[in-house]
Amino acid sequence: MIRLLFTVLLLVFFVGCSHTPKNYNEKYYQTLICEQLDGKMEYVLKDRTRVDCLSDDYAVEVDFAKKWAESIGQALYYADMTDKKPAVGLIVGEKDKRFLIRLQRVAKKFDIKIYVIDKEEKRLQVAKVQE
Repeated sequence: MIRLLFTVLLLVFFVGCSHTPKNYNEKYYQTLICEQLDGKMEYVLKDRTRVDCLSDDYAVEVDFAKKWAESIGQALYYADMTDKKPAVGLIVGEKDKRFLIRLQRVAKKFDIKIYVIDKEEKRLQVAKVQE
């Protein structure tokens, strides 16, 4: 009886998991951007901080949308340390538009490029900074 109950519980767990969308970590999206930019992942600076992706032109900080403000500081710092332009790879879900709008406002002022990564579609696009 216990064995049957255990088997049923395992079956319910695995069936439930197979229909649940997989949550990817930041490293997954960092790899997605860096491959498309033909950059170097986890580029280590003299002070031992790490640029998520360093391309020929950009120092890119990759973060989830809720960390939009933190990503600005890191992108600007990494750009200064590498003599590259600052960029943010913002991982955005369907409820994160407000974070993208906030980032766009600051990005326009400080000339920060924004790469938007759609969490659901795993698609990368360059954000248009609103005029």
